[in-house]
Amino acid sequence: MSARDYLAVAGRVRMGLNELRKVVRRTEHIWTTGKLAGDDWYADAAALNLHGFYAGVERLLEIIAEAVDEARPLGGDWHQALLSQMASEIPGARPPVLSATTRAHLDRYRGFRHVVRNVYTFNLDVQQIELLVMLLPHAAAEIDADLTAFADWLERVVADECAEG
Repeated sequence: MSARDYLAVAGRVRMGLNELRKVVRRTEHIWTTGKLAGDDWYADAAALNLHGFYAGVERLLEIIAEAVDEARPLGGDWHQALLSQMASEIPGARPPVLSATTRAHLDRYRGFRHVVRNVYTFNLDVQQIELLVMLLPHAAAEIDADLTAFADWLERVVADECAEG
């Protein structure tokens, strides 16, 4: 992978993190506003945004898997395998992208993503949605820190290569 490719991945990760921050703020706003209004629409909207949050994270991890690892998991369990791959170091190639704690948080949102895609909204568990909304700021901060550190690492690799060459 070229230095330009590393910089492109770092840039896409940083841009994606900005989008994720917007989704987090939007989810919190929807939840708070909806609860105050007493309407039930807020649970559906929050669920959709939680789904969008995880999907956004997963897109960033796929970019890293394809561009840096040059290997993206396949098969029926590829969503879980992607999280495992990103939490693993590839000796001589890259450090872990995600900490074990971040991976565990993401696994919870991964599972919820599956539920949102496979049930009618009126069957969603509002208590589960509330729990995920309440955990979201902490989980998002961990994801932000891990992916920012990885983007920093990519940029350092390029800077080191330029300094040597």
